[in-house]
Amino acid sequence: MNTPLNEIVLRPRFKLELPRTNTSVLKDFHDSKTSQSLFIVSTVDDHVFIKLPKEKQHFWSPQLHLEINEVDESNCLVRGLFGPSPTVWTMFMFFHFAVAMLFIVFSIWAYSNWALKTPYQTQIIGLVALTGIWFALYFAGRVSKFSNQTEMNALYAFMNSVCKA
Repeated sequence: MNTPLNEIVLRPRFKLELPRTNTSVLKDFHDSKTSQSLFIVSTVDDHVFIKLPKEKQHFWSPQLHLEINEVDESNCLVRGLFGPSPTVWTMFMFFHFAVAMLFIVFSIWAYSNWALKTPYQTQIIGLVALTGIWFALYFAGRVSKFSNQTEMNALYAFMNSVCKA
């Protein structure tokens, strides 16, 4: 890969400026739908979505979302975002949100019991468990990103081959 992927985030991003018009790049991606069968390419306005065929996909398979914007008459800017399917990502974020909300509820409940001088061990155990669940979710995302590196590199290489055409 020419552009290094950010190692901290779960959904790496990149920018690439091309000495081509955005319409010519979008046309090349549109034409690649029929000229190859290794990837599924979808285009909507200035957006391109590249993913693996259904038979090669698994639960956390990455896809590449590109936004191709015109910079001037002869240059365009490609913004890329790797991530799982939008359905999987939404579910993943929902779990994070649910854990955060439960953490707040357990924190308030523990503080209330502490202020009333009643037992609050159950709430502390809940807070520890929720922290463990959050770490598990985070590391599941990291492991998935690491295990899908080959597929991400293939998506990036395909994108480069079409962009440089």
